[in-house]
Order: sequence, then structure tokens, then C-alpha cells
Amino acid sequence: MRTFEYTIKDELGIHARPAGMLAKTAKALDSEITITKGEKTVGAAKLMALMGLGVKCGDTITVGLSGGDEEASEKAMKEFLEANL
Repeated sequence: MRTFEYTIKDELGIHARPAGMLAKTAKALDSEITITKGEKTVGAAKLMALMGLGVKCGDTITVGLSGGDEEASEKAMKEFLEANL
């Protein structure tokens, strides 16, 4: 299992549009991906769960990747987050 942290830069945080794009990206990857904020962890492929985290601008999330090609999935998630959030 691999993990990395990312601080959200989008002024609206993880809202509907980027949450949908994040879920779609996570579903397409080979690894199982989780997003953790504080004590709450959700599957990154679950749109409503992502929005339920209430991630705001400046919040730091932890992205967990397990199974499949973790290295390639981590690279893809980092690129997605940098480009969209």
C-alpha cells in the first residue's frame, strides 16, 4: 500500500464537478484508491462519499492506493490532483 498527502488548492474544495472527475479517474485506475480527511476514509470511486468528506480549500487529504499497479496509479492521481484540485 502506498500513501501520499495533498493540500487542496481549489477555492471551493472538493465540490460536485471535481468530485465526479475524481471518482471517474479512480474507477479507471488499476488500484483501489481511498481518500482520508481527519478520521474519515472513503473510496475515491464513490462520488457521494467524496462530497460527504466536506473537503475545503487548504485541507490536507491523504490518498491511499492498494493493489494493482500502485506506482502508476499514484502518478495518475498526483497528476489529476495537481491539474484539478
